[in-house]
Amino acid sequence: MSIMTSSTRRTGDHFEPTDVDPQVQRRLRGYLEQIDYTAFASNKAVLGATLARVEGERFQRLAVAAATARAKWVAEAAAMTEAGPSLSEAQVTRLAHLRAAFEELSAVYEATRRMVERGYVTYRPNQA
Repeated sequence: MSIMTSSTRRTGDHFEPTDVDPQVQRRLRGYLEQIDYTAFASNKAVLGATLARVEGERFQRLAVAAATARAKWVAEAAAMTEAGPSLSEAQVTRLAHLRAAFEELSAVYEATRRMVERGYVTYRPNQA
């Protein structure tokens, strides 16, 4: 199983028991549930202590920052190709930096969203 996340691909590597004994499978699944709960509790404790809650304004700022970084990356690429299709090494380096900034901001936005979705931190919507 592969999971595509923005620009990286992660391969699922969870163990699937092949033992046909239902009792052994139940026991193993119980262990795996304990392991998963330990990860959940650890994330909730650490992230909850670090962030406590995430407000709607934070999501808005992250979204604007990611959109701005994308726009800057695309605009600079378009401007660079005005003079011709070939780019200098410095231009390619600049574009790689801009793309990395966009991808990092997008990843932070998704990670923050996942923290709320999984219940690691509480969410407070924007005040009307």
